[in-house]
Amino acid sequence: MVEEELAQISAGEFENVWGLLLSSGPVQVAFTVMAAGIVGIVAAYRKFSFWVTSRPFYYRRPHVARFLRRAALPFFAIALITAINVYIQTGLDVEASALETLAKMLNTFNMLVIGYTMAHLIPILLNKVEKRTLEEADFDAWFEMRGFADDDGDLFHTLYRWVPPTAAPSELGEERFAELLKTDDGMAFMEGFRTAKGTPIGSYEKIHKDPFEAWKESERAKYKKYYDDCTTGNNQSGRKLRPDARPAEIYTIDLWREEKRVHGYEPMLPGFRPPGYAQKKRKDAPMSVRRVLPPAIFAATALGVAGWWGVDLFVLATATGGFSIGLGLALQETMQNYFAYIMIRKDKIVNEGDRIQLESGYNGNVHKITPRVTYIMDALYESVAVIPTRQLVNAQIINYTKENRVVPAIVKVGVSYLNSPRQVASILQKVGTRAMMEIKDSRSRHLIRQERCPYLDENKASCGCDKDLHVDFSQPVVRFDNFGGSSLDFSLWVYVRDYGSQFKTETDIRVMIYEEFEKYDIRIPWPITTIYRSDEKQERKEISERDAERRKVQEEYGIGDIVPDEE
Repeated sequence: MVEEELAQISAGEFENVWGLLLSSGPVQVAFTVMAAGIVGIVAAYRKFSFWVTSRPFYYRRPHVARFLRRAALPFFAIALITAINVYIQTGLDVEASALETLAKMLNTFNMLVIGYTMAHLIPILLNKVEKRTLEEADFDAWFEMRGFADDDGDLFHTLYRWVPPTAAPSELGEERFAELLKTDDGMAFMEGFRTAKGTPIGSYEKIHKDPFEAWKESERAKYKKYYDDCTTGNNQSGRKLRPDARPAEIYTIDLWREEKRVHGYEPMLPGFRPPGYAQKKRKDAPMSVRRVLPPAIFAATALGVAGWWGVDLFVLATATGGFSIGLGLALQETMQNYFAYIMIRKDKIVNEGDRIQLESGYNGNVHKITPRVTYIMDALYESVAVIPTRQLVNAQIINYTKENRVVPAIVKVGVSYLNSPRQVASILQKVGTRAMMEIKDSRSRHLIRQERCPYLDENKASCGCDKDLHVDFSQPVVRFDNFGGSSLDFSLWVYVRDYGSQFKTETDIRVMIYEEFEKYDIRIPWPITTIYRSDEKQERKEISERDAERRKVQEEYGIGDIVPDEE
């Protein structure tokens, strides 16, 4: 029944058109010209597209270039089809009904081409709007950082002037504040000064009519230099990188900005990444609305055209409904994984690099998340767990990384019964204080969280170790844990910024403990039973020889929250 209804839509119209095509030589020539023209346009478009992607313009203005690429083919196709339609309508003397149906068919081609074009141009425009928003966020980051490391000179202070506060900050005091206001060095010091909470003082006023545009021009100049260095061979690879290479060897400006954003706005080194790095990195990126829009817009256009031809859309939906239900049941698990993938990406439940523990007890780092499966790498690279992506949503997992900005790093140590517990606590306090200052990653950022970043005391910007703290704690923490079988057992606690930082921190702290214990003769007993005769008195004498030095440490660093000596 459904097939009969669909078959009776316009059968007579198509028979007239078919008869016209068979009987009219000019119509046949017109359609041949149209088919050949479309083939020629497609071939020319492929060459034009390749030419555009190899030009500097494509890299410096990627959105404009993509817009032109997408619009060129449809523009010429629509022009050709419209010209053929006008010729057939005005230059041929044939039956009106056949001409009307033929014109309707050609207009249908035009509408489908327009729908296809809009389906690809709208995402480009939306992407441009999003990149503009990200560009403004980059400018805000530049302002907060008072300039990027790769700025040409002191760009920030050519656009803004610092204005000192009207009242003296409590940390400086009225007298010193007045003295600092008198000299340029003093003003520079106060501009970089941070309060106990890590906030700057004073304010900035514009000395350029449009700092945002000036900053954008500066970024474009940086990118031009990056592009020139890539193409001239003045780069990390030591060779000239080709703009038309596949896989791509040079970033477009939008990817260049994204890479800078991801890596904390550090300067981009030309030729530092292998060819195709950007494409591989983004291959499994979440499907955004922009990627769903093209097929959705084109499908809506096709349905509109079908309705224009008189197709009963309700009947069409009924005809395809059963097939859709069967396909949905067959792909149930696949669709569950896919929608779980979208949910994970949208809500950022789990990200690549997160340390998680599965319900089965498997513990590792999330290596890769795809719409079908997720790869979890063992921390020691011994194995890889491959699980359906939906399990990250349906099963109970422990995420050691997400929203966890305070992770304890604990080092346990035992000392001789002949050492004073309070003196040992003081030396461990010293070790913890050293660790907070000295333990850093490869980018000189402190691994241990603290209320005030040590860099602020040097009049430098915070490395971030004092950011996003939502709990109150004091560091370091020393605990006298137990009277062991052969030692007094202590533990030193500090809190690090993420799960992975605890391992380096604990290693470095153990080295510091060894050095400090050796310096002050704090003895770590061997795990054996010692029978003392006359040696105990001698050992006490040896330990007491450095008692004055240990007391100085105790006076300087305190003993944490251990009960003080009644003396």
